Amino acid sequence: MGQVITPELRQWVQAQLDDGLAHEVVHTALQQAGWDEAVARQVVALSLQARAPGAAGNASAGRLPYVDLERSPREIRLPDRTVRVLACLGQPRVVVLGDFLDAAECEALIEAARPRLARSLTVQTRTGGEELNPDRTSDGMFFNRGESPLVQRIEARIAALLNWPVENGEGMQVLHYRPGAEYKPHYDYFDPAEPGTPTILRRGGQRVATLVMYLNDPARGGGTTFPDAGLEVMPQRGHAVFFSYDRPSPATRTLHGGAPVLEGDKWIATKWLRESEFT
Repeated sequence: MGQVITPELRQWVQAQLDDGLAHEVVHTALQQAGWDEAVARQVVALSLQARAPGAAGNASAGRLPYVDLERSPREIRLPDRTVRVLACLGQPRVVVLGDFLDAAECEALIEAARPRLARSLTVQTRTGGEELNPDRTSDGMFFNRGESPLVQRIEARIAALLNWPVENGEGMQVLHYRPGAEYKPHYDYFDPAEPGTPTILRRGGQRVATLVMYLNDPARGGGTTFPDAGLEVMPQRGHAVFFSYDRPSPATRTLHGGAPVLEGDKWIATKWLRESEFT
């Protein structure tokens, strides 16, 4: 008699995934407990599908930005261009995209940002302000949301790709990393335990997703790393990497960093998305 996927089994698998275990680990644990490999794969797949943004019964449905990967598309047609889907990861939810920006847009962003660059700051969660951080050795600047036709066009494209309102995005940040510069692994959400977080959240709630856009090709190094997933996305001009986090917790496995640039320099543009309108 074949093995049956019971509601109790589904609940157990869901609980393991909610605790932050990788789906490969849960799959292996099921097999070690005596479940057939095909059944183990099916129940894990069902649970991952139920966790996806927009899935029926998902507590996060409609509350997270997402790339629509239903039917496993190779390309996503947006109002003003077609973006290629290069790779995706289930846990953490990471999507690597090709041709999100064209070469002219990349150059225009760099040239618009260059005269406004200053040493990058990080959010000071103890006070709600900003501070210099030795873990982040880049120069950067922020565009105001919608401040130019170029910025408006890219923000509209991001909103269409991620199914998220333009007004729920922070101003786009451009960063320049010289040789040796890096950003050590960190989380993008705001730590609820820090006293300054309530002040930060008044401007639009928690961050829930990040889109990193690569504006040039460093000769060596400078990848975007996800240590908990053993993943490194290499920067390539015009490409982008998207990841989301449904709660401010390490269980999301969204620890990430910018690896040191070993040769040449690196330019990126980053868009952080909030729960509600960012003011």
